[in-house]
Parts: sequence; C-alpha cells; structure tokens
Amino acid sequence: MIILSGGTGTPKLLVGLKRVFKDEELQIIVNTAEDLWISGNLLCPDIDSVLYTLAGVINKHTWWGLQDDSFHTHTALEQLRYPEQLMIGDKDRATHIIRSELLRRGKSLTEATLMLARNFGIPDRIKILPMTDDPATVRTIIHTPDGKLHFQEFWVARKGQPDVLDVSFDNLEKVNPSEAVLEVLEKESEAMVLIGPSNPITSIGPILSVKGIQEHLRWKMVIAISPIIGTGAVSGPAGKLMRAKGFEVSPYGVYTCYKDILDTLVIDSNDQFPADTGVEVLKTDILLKKERDSKRLALFLKKYVMGATRARTRSRRNTT
Repeated sequence: MIILSGGTGTPKLLVGLKRVFKDEELQIIVNTAEDLWISGNLLCPDIDSVLYTLAGVINKHTWWGLQDDSFHTHTALEQLRYPEQLMIGDKDRATHIIRSELLRRGKSLTEATLMLARNFGIPDRIKILPMTDDPATVRTIIHTPDGKLHFQEFWVARKGQPDVLDVSFDNLEKVNPSEAVLEVLEKESEAMVLIGPSNPITSIGPILSVKGIQEHLRWKMVIAISPIIGTGAVSGPAGKLMRAKGFEVSPYGVYTCYKDILDTLVIDSNDQFPADTGVEVLKTDILLKKERDSKRLALFLKKYVMGATRARTRSRRNTT
C-alpha cells in the first residue's frame, strides 16, 4: 500500500496501520512543502511526525515533536536575544541537526530520512519517502490580511488565528519527485494508494501537485479518508484553508479536492454524501482519539483492501 501523508491525521492512522499491515506493505510518501530552515537546521515537520509515530516516541498530546522533551536551548536563545520562529525541543533539535549534517555531506533528503529511521529503530521494510529531494525548496504560503506567512508561522507561531485569503506554494512547479518515490509508483503497479486524513490543501495537495505524481495515481486504485466530519476539520486548519481555496468544508468538499484520481472515499458514519458522484463511499467511525480507534479503522481498511484486491483478480481472470 502506498500512503500519502502529511502531519497529525495520517500519523494517527499509522499507529493502527503498523499493527495491522505488514511492514513491507507500508510505503509512505510524505509532504515536504512545510519544511524550513531554522537556526542552521532543516525542519521537516511532516516527515518527523511520521518518524516519531512509527518509532513510538511522538508527543501524543500535540502529534508533533517528541514526548517528554525539554526546551532549554530554545529558552537560552531567547535569553540571548535570538528568538526562534518556532519552539523546538532539545531532543527534536537533535533530529534536525543530524538531518542537516547529512545533507551538508551530500546525502539526499531521502537518504537522510532512511538513516534517521534506522537510528529510531524503524525497520527498513517500511519506506518513508519525502515527496522530493529538493530540501525546503517548496514553501507553503498563507495569504492573510496582514500579509504572507510561511505555513509554520501561521499555524505554530500565530496559532492559525489570522484570516486566510488564499494559499500558494512557492517553487512547487520546479521540483521533481524523488527517485525513490518514482520507483515505488512505477514498480508497485498493483498497489493501492491510501490518502490519509491529513489536510487536503497543505499536506496532500503539494504531493499531488509534484510533476507526474497524479499521472501515476490515475492508473491505481485510490482510497481517501476524510479529515472532515460534518462541516468541521477533525484537527488543524483544514477547514479554514479549504474554504480559502473555494472548497466546501464537508466530505463532499474532500471529494472535490481529489475527484480526478479518487475511487473510494471513507467518511464518518453520521455524514451524508451525494449519490451521483461516481465514487464509492464507505461509512465508518473515522474519529481517531485513541490507539484502539486507529487499529479499528486500519482493520476496516484492510478488510476493504483485501476484498477489492480479490475483485480485481477475478476481473482480470474474466478478461483473459
């Protein structure tokens, strides 16, 4: 299974997917459009959330950063009149330092991510793949009445409070998928694609906008988990950003974000959905509050994937 991931929503689901699927079935393509350099080090928030989740060390109160982290360096920098844009934990900063040193030594972001995954004890069979190896080239920009803000400044420093007029992505048209991403997309011709319940605009949208990725996905079966229940986002600023880009904040709005590639949409049991879209709609409890919720949803997905795989096999046999 190929999984498209941003932060928060999809990492929560990965907790269950890791318990239900085999390691080699988890091939995760991760958004890098929110990456940025701070104090000489490259932060990759979505990659790190995936790494920390699969390693079992993520802060489950925030779903970013490491559990039981301290902030002594950040505080010391403030005292020395060098305030950082974001509050970075001490153990979290070690990840950024290692990544940045590997990049400075000529390693690609994909190679650095693999080495970090190994250091965190994540099996090599699980693939964690940055969408591109162009470090921090793509920048997610939030347009507000007060001007343009990098996504991290908008969401972390400003706590998502400014009104959003538009969302844009600097340099997105200039980057290419990493070789590892292309290899997975080309080699795994029968693999299903799962779009996790991350923000459709700033987490999944950039992945789908990298050259060639949508073209590959049109030949695969694509399943998406809605990050919207009713008319609100489960977490994060997805609703505000969807509205700014002209999408309805609803499961139907999620469908319209992905309709060019989507085969199946998983929505909450209590939500309604039009019957004439041509996409298959599955209903279940998609709210992920605890680990057991993640496992339950992962089991639901596995049952569906196994049934769909058998159906595709029968279809091929009937046409040969």
